[in-house]
Amino acid sequence: MSLDLKSLELFLRVATIGAIGRAGAEFDLSPTNATQRIKALEDELGVKLFNRTTRSISLTPDGELLCDRAKHILGEIDETRAALSQNTGTLSGKLRVTASASFARQHILPFLPEFMLAHPNLQLDLNLSDSYVDIVQDGYDLAFRMGELEPSSLMAQRIDDNPQWLVATPAYLAAHGTPQTPDDLMHHSCLLLGSMRSWHLRDKNGVVHEMQVRGQVTVNLGDAVAKLVRADMGIGRASLWHAALDLKSGGLVRVLPDYTLMPEGKIWAVRPPGRMMPTRVKTFLNFMQQRIVETNMNLYGDLL
Repeated sequence: MSLDLKSLELFLRVATIGAIGRAGAEFDLSPTNATQRIKALEDELGVKLFNRTTRSISLTPDGELLCDRAKHILGEIDETRAALSQNTGTLSGKLRVTASASFARQHILPFLPEFMLAHPNLQLDLNLSDSYVDIVQDGYDLAFRMGELEPSSLMAQRIDDNPQWLVATPAYLAAHGTPQTPDDLMHHSCLLLGSMRSWHLRDKNGVVHEMQVRGQVTVNLGDAVAKLVRADMGIGRASLWHAALDLKSGGLVRVLPDYTLMPEGKIWAVRPPGRMMPTRVKTFLNFMQQRIVETNMNLYGDLL
């Protein structure tokens, strides 16, 4: 018996996302062709792999067994490909990466030409989205994320620290006063990021002060917070890679410098669980980590 690898990969994607049509589209297959491949795989194995209804699809016990074995088989193939790639020094295939748009503008896009020029046989699918992306469901090899990671089965690697400060313009502080304690923030317009309505500030004695902050504007992009702060609209929580140049020029100043914002930010690379990291992913990740660390050090290393 010889299993078709593309059908096996298709089977795993259907098992992951629960939709034959969507999985087939990732392999450039029509819904009909994808269904035919799954049916052919079932016929070859002599078992039923999925329970199908008009609304859902789920694995049968035989399907669950094949799912575990398929991950092992495809993992072994990835390892073999990785070993061969290391021998030839050539990266090939498709690499799917996702990151927030503001992060990518600063830390990924400037360095892509250099990386792609060095690896002309590699195809990169880069998704820039400030919405949460389920990398397992959507079939991504790698994602860059910031902040605290929720518990999950994803494999995470710390790339760099992401220090954040409270910042404002001298003009705003001249008009509204400069906070001396966390409690003073209650009397200021604070620029809010996403669903974050409280700021945690740790003093020099290790005591954490939780402040419920208010403001006229809520945005979902970190660089939007920095831009609104520059427009004298209030006090914002900004990553140093957004604010460093303005802090150095005096266009922004740090607010409550004796307090540390919590949680202390980090930049992470996360990838799906269970399989060896392909060489193309490892090479891209190592390259970008080096550039990210160098960029951040050059931007704000002298501020810390």
